Amino acid sequence: MALRADWLPALTAFESAARHQNFAHAAEELHLTASAVSHHVRKLESRLGVALFQRHARGVSLTLEGRQLADAAGTALADVDGVLRSLRGARDDEGRVRLTTLHSLMYTWLLPRLPAFVEAHPGIRLNVDTEIALTRFDEGGPDLGIRHGPGHWPGLTSHFLMDESLFPVVSPEYARRERIDTAADIARHPLIADHARQGWHDWFRAAHVHGAKFEERYTFSDTTDAMQAAVAGLGIALARSRIAAPYLERGQLQGLPVPALPARWGYYIVYPAHRRLRPSAQAFVDWLLDSARG
Repeated sequence: MALRADWLPALTAFESAARHQNFAHAAEELHLTASAVSHHVRKLESRLGVALFQRHARGVSLTLEGRQLADAAGTALADVDGVLRSLRGARDDEGRVRLTTLHSLMYTWLLPRLPAFVEAHPGIRLNVDTEIALTRFDEGGPDLGIRHGPGHWPGLTSHFLMDESLFPVVSPEYARRERIDTAADIARHPLIADHARQGWHDWFRAAHVHGAKFEERYTFSDTTDAMQAAVAGLGIALARSRIAAPYLERGQLQGLPVPALPARWGYYIVYPAHRRLRPSAQAFVDWLLDSARG
């Protein structure tokens, strides 16, 4: 059976649905509706005369025939994608890495380490995006990202980079002025928070301070601003160890004699599961992993 051009949209929709095991996630990746993906798949099943998915209340799963086609389609489309990328101005992009990450992590952890990467890879150029919005890995977008979360995102390959812990910090002047000896003492002070998914409620619970009434007087969207607020002496901030490290090393902040809370989420390097990293991006991933281990 010859492969005709009008089969390609259906094969593309099927390959994405098979990779995600979910029509809605495939629709999001392809900028279609879930019903359009379903239509493409049913059209393909009709032409082939076999069922490619088993449909049930909790979603879909591949049949034996579906798995055979998914393996072949995934390999073929990845090969085509690789060739197309190489033909589209690849010479200029070969030495460039586009990264998306959190501003706080860029400022406090990554930027101080970048000179070592530049020394090891002087020919690689970097574009860094630190916008708050979750970046889509569209064509022409970032090669990879560093995300803070559980480690599983639809359509993305993820590599664990590092974990962290949460603990209260204050400026040295604030610590000299105010007596803070126990976790319960902290509840009586103005607290500084950010938009992280783990916060003061979690820390007080872990420190066995139950029923404490406390005030998050200052809240910032970016963790570095929360750290700067603590440096300015506005109150006590709940620091993430990776972000607070340079402030602690410079003596701008200090920890308190209270417990630290292991973070529920960590940092992960992510990139599209269907896209093979270019050598420059792979070199940056390898360097990131080495830096975190060191």
